[in-house]
Amino acid sequence: MQRLGIDLGGTKIEIAALDADGRFALRRRIASPPEGYEATVVAIGALVAEAEREIGGRATVGVATPGAISPATGRIKNANSTWLNGRAFREDLQAELDREVRIANDANCFALSEAVDGAAANAKVVFGVILGTGVGGGIVVDRTVLTGPNAIAGEWGHNPLPALNAGDEPAPACYCGRRGCIETYLSGPGLAADHVRHGGESLAGDKIAERAAKGDAACVATLERHEERLARALASVINLLDPDVIVLGGGLSRIQRLYKNVPRLWNAHIFSDDVRTRLAPPVHGDSSGVRGAAWLWND
Repeated sequence: MQRLGIDLGGTKIEIAALDADGRFALRRRIASPPEGYEATVVAIGALVAEAEREIGGRATVGVATPGAISPATGRIKNANSTWLNGRAFREDLQAELDREVRIANDANCFALSEAVDGAAANAKVVFGVILGTGVGGGIVVDRTVLTGPNAIAGEWGHNPLPALNAGDEPAPACYCGRRGCIETYLSGPGLAADHVRHGGESLAGDKIAERAAKGDAACVATLERHEERLARALASVINLLDPDVIVLGGGLSRIQRLYKNVPRLWNAHIFSDDVRTRLAPPVHGDSSGVRGAAWLWND
């Protein structure tokens, strides 16, 4: 039986079919329905039906979604696509598709994809990081997503940035209601805001990296601050989890200098004489969410 993976984003829904070897048998993307929740459930049902007609049979279905399913209520919580929060998404989707559906946080799906056959293939413990519009994380052990009793394993983005110094102040406000969350510094918008705070013009993260590569001093300084903060934040993960591989995903994962500079900087914050954790770019990139959703049926 083939696997179908669905990546539910704020602006798009992507579906893909994977064969037993992890190759795409089908892949397509549509814009998220503007009508909201109910229309999204129906749209996913239509995508699955169309995909199964094309691949010629019934498939398992896994879904990568913002947020997580609360063990207390069975409903979505912590989604930055706030229209999902409080909804019985798994039950509604199972009713629409008439089958069991496996659902996991999009960062967990990213980590699983890279752990199964990506940058961390064959690694025992993998931490997957999303550095995009927000900051997320997922943990995979022996090719199995670690969820935890509170369904928040790996959610490091709303911990405080460790070891705040004068250059980090004032701590930015976060939508979660606190200040100084890792996400406020290390997300794409966080990087852009930091550049402005230090006297730079308003630029997206990719433009900051592009100008830094050409020698723009202000942009170089912004990336240096970003690298040092990312090193501090990931050092706390290594001290706690001691993963074999950390894989970066999201838009900022395309900044190549991170993979050289961050491991050099994190040594000062890790409680070990020798650090063997590897920092890696993703193999599957933007495909990891939908691939990881399909791999939720990897048993």
